[in-house]
Amino acid sequence: MTARSDSHSRWWVLVGVLLALIIGPFVIWGGWFEGFFDLMGVKVWLEGLGSWAWAGGMLLLMADLVLPIPGTVVMSALGLVYGWFWGGVVSVVGSVLSGMLAYGVCRWWGHGAARWLAGEEGLRRGEVFFKKESAGWLVALSRWMPVLPEAVACLAGLARMPWWRFLLAVVTGSVPLGFAFAAIGALGVVEPGLALGLSAGLPVLLYGAAFWWMRRRR
Repeated sequence: MTARSDSHSRWWVLVGVLLALIIGPFVIWGGWFEGFFDLMGVKVWLEGLGSWAWAGGMLLLMADLVLPIPGTVVMSALGLVYGWFWGGVVSVVGSVLSGMLAYGVCRWWGHGAARWLAGEEGLRRGEVFFKKESAGWLVALSRWMPVLPEAVACLAGLARMPWWRFLLAVVTGSVPLGFAFAAIGALGVVEPGLALGLSAGLPVLLYGAAFWWMRRRR
């Protein structure tokens, strides 16, 4: 095995370990959490917090980093409590904070473990990828997928993706997702197919426009 293929393999070992750590709680406790965090259950819990319901919603979205909490259900419940606009605002902020938390923790405290798993060269390959423009698209698109948001945010932090590009990508991915699912809750929509389609497509347009604007200003 060449040094190049070995570093490539070790990078994927890091990806696999990270996915296992994230998927593990879903496998073990996912059913219980889905039963507990149904739409009306989350709504009742949030309403019990009174004027602090928004903070409780953000906390649940951030806790999704380590617990199998269905984030889209929380966003829909926020839409039920606050309406599509303010519910969307809270959902977007919570999603962005969740992404930045994962990025920050892994960037500042996970680098040593990542180097041990992936090796110096394997980690360097990851850093090269996350400095490319395509990494921003990956971050933005991952926000609407299960499991991937946490994994991609952690990998971006471990690979030292430029913070401004990560923030830009996570915001453009979170905006359509947060407002779409808050609207589902507020309007009582049962089938989320349209919302999912918009959540998947709009990040591409938003990130492209935002990245173009940033490059024009630099």
